[in-house]
Amino acid sequence: MPARSLTRRTGPKYVSLTIGGMRLLRLARIQYVALKYGLDEFLTGHERFRAVRPIARALTFWRDTSAPRGERLRLALQDLGPIFVKFGQMLSTRRDLLPPDIADELAKLQDAVPPFPSEQVVATLNRFYGRRLETVFRSFDHCPVASASVAQVHFAELPDGTPVAVKVLRPAVASVIAKDIALMQTGAWLMERLWSDGKRLRPRAVIAEFEKTINDELDLSREAANCSQLRRNFLHSPLLLVPAVHWDYSGSEVMVMERMTGIPIGQVDRLREAGVDIPRLARAGVEVFFTQVFRDGYFHADMHPGNIFVATGGPHHGKYVAVDFGIMGTLSERDQSYLAQNFLAFFRRDYHRVATAHLESGWVPADTRVDELEAEIRAVLEPVFDSLGRVLLQLFRASRRFNVEIQPQLVLLQKTLLNVEGLGRTLDPNLDLWVTAMPFLERWMQDRIGLPALRRRLLAEAPYIVDALPELPRLVHQRLTAQRAASDAAMREFADAQRMQNRLLSVIAVLLAFGAAVVLWKIGAG
Repeated sequence: MPARSLTRRTGPKYVSLTIGGMRLLRLARIQYVALKYGLDEFLTGHERFRAVRPIARALTFWRDTSAPRGERLRLALQDLGPIFVKFGQMLSTRRDLLPPDIADELAKLQDAVPPFPSEQVVATLNRFYGRRLETVFRSFDHCPVASASVAQVHFAELPDGTPVAVKVLRPAVASVIAKDIALMQTGAWLMERLWSDGKRLRPRAVIAEFEKTINDELDLSREAANCSQLRRNFLHSPLLLVPAVHWDYSGSEVMVMERMTGIPIGQVDRLREAGVDIPRLARAGVEVFFTQVFRDGYFHADMHPGNIFVATGGPHHGKYVAVDFGIMGTLSERDQSYLAQNFLAFFRRDYHRVATAHLESGWVPADTRVDELEAEIRAVLEPVFDSLGRVLLQLFRASRRFNVEIQPQLVLLQKTLLNVEGLGRTLDPNLDLWVTAMPFLERWMQDRIGLPALRRRLLAEAPYIVDALPELPRLVHQRLTAQRAASDAAMREFADAQRMQNRLLSVIAVLLAFGAAVVLWKIGAG
């Protein structure tokens, strides 16, 4: 009897019910937090919902909503956990889309997420290293220098005195994220079923891509590998510094890297006091991003102000310092080429080229009329040409009419573009993203399609060409022989069919002649 009971409680139906119950509990938790902090006021504040305001106030008399709305939104996101914090971090960079009071509060999520207790940090490190913390590091600061949604960072010194930064994963963060991902998947499924644009937007594919990304971020050994790759790409760069990883001390739960110092990118006044050229810094940020995307096809996809610093000492004065490499994006050569063509067409306001590029990429149906797509793109982009973020939003609106499919592999890039523009405008409100990026893209396209690109590809293919060249005559002969044999067989089949058809026609002709003779004989006999 106990065994049967255990089977029932661990069978597929029981597991499904348990998961469903967890999702309902998490959904109820989200609704409770939203009501607790008065987030429903963002909805009822609209004129369309004026009639329900008295009812909403009467039903929620128990809560305190005296704090400013931006502060309540920030606290709610912190209360709901890592994924919601990351969402707030992304929104905080879009000051051109958010009211200033909300943007200011959400900016605190970038480096002011409440830390978890140092006792848990020590317990994690003792378990990870298999020995006491005091025997691993010469010194360890129990007070964190940064606390983020997934992990927090402490300063320490290695036994030889090397200063390092130690990143430790938050305990039990994976289970919280799994619940939120499950809710997102349910919401995406409902979107595809209930909304006319749901299937075109491919929300389930987007959530799957986000799930993979966030799960990778929970493995600090992956982040360490990302950091090492980006460091190699920019090892001698005059614009960007990336810390070195101490692999002997790093793993899935702990990452130890070179300690970097600098001023947070969001503290513009301090940067000016340190003598940093702010307009130049803003332009350099755009160049760093486009270099990652189009030169390397590998880019830092979490570029909010909490992850970017500026060095102010020694030979690295004025350089960017990147930290937190949990989310990185990759692009294929096809994606790079398509994006470069689109960006250059945007910069030149060549909307016909934008339309044809969409057709060539296969993102719109092949029977789409280019002139109609061009007219729609021109109509929605001209009024917002001064902002890349607004261009993307308006282009998304225009895509509905022509059934443009959202590409999940570019979701990270779209998000990062918004972050980059937000950072650039924070540093220099007069930054012209188009003017800054256009020369870089033109050089990239010239390098890709000009003589240097041809020379580089020939050199890259030279070993294969040398190996294949001696075999070329034999391969050509085999090919031509095979084609002739195939042609001869086809001709024989055609001749046989023709002979069969001629025999049938002859039989039909004889029968018709015989029938005609019989008819004539009967007429003559009559």
